[in-house]
Formats: sequence, C-alpha cells, structure tokens
Amino acid sequence: MTRNKLYSLSLIACLAGFIYLFYSIQKEQQETVGVCIIKNVTGYACPSCGTTRAVTLLLEGKIIDSLLLNPFGIIVALIMTIFPIWVLTDFFLKKETFFLAYKKAEAIIRKPWIAIVLILLVLLNWIWNLYKNL
Repeated sequence: MTRNKLYSLSLIACLAGFIYLFYSIQKEQQETVGVCIIKNVTGYACPSCGTTRAVTLLLEGKIIDSLLLNPFGIIVALIMTIFPIWVLTDFFLKKETFFLAYKKAEAIIRKPWIAIVLILLVLLNWIWNLYKNL
C-alpha cells in the first residue's frame, strides 16, 4: 500500500467512525436495528458487537463498564484518537512516520505465531460476546 493511500484510508475510516459514533450517541434514546450483519442474520454477536457502545462508555468515563462490554472499544478509541493526529502531523511536517510504523507492524503481524495469538484474542473476545449474549 502506498503512503498516500494508507493516509487517505486511515483518515476516511476514522472520520466514518466519528460520524457513526456521534450518530449512535444521538440515536441512543431510540431503539434502532443494529448494523451488525452477523447478529442481524444469525442472532449471535460477532467479535466486535458492542464496540460502539464500549467507546460511548469510555467517553462517559466508565472504563470498567467499557472493558466488560467489549475490550475492542478501548483499542478502537485509541486508534480513532491517535491515527488522525499522527497522519495529519506527518502530512504537515512532510514526514512518513505513520507509514513506516504501519510497515513495521505489518511485518510483525505476518509472523505466524503473532498472527495466531491475535486470532486467538479475537476468538476469545467473540466467546466473551457470545457468553454475555449481546
């Protein structure tokens, strides 16, 4: 992936995440159909079910509740906070530290034992979501 494509996709993904988060906060009072295709079709939660609600709980300062709902919420909140700042800093300073960090992370994640650990963590989170019956 090229630097510009990575930076564009990261900013667009974070912007879409912020828009959806603020939309969810506004619609919180109303019952709405969730956007999770897996849960809507099968009735079972996916590994990321509850992430938006977990981020919302974080914004309310309820860290433990957020972790119990879905630990991915903290990861998503960190990504949505750090990535745009990092990308824009690189853009204005004409550097590519985010791109280089992405390349290093990609190389690390491609190691089979790391990939297996990460997959197991996602599966454990999925089991947690199913156990809670989100």
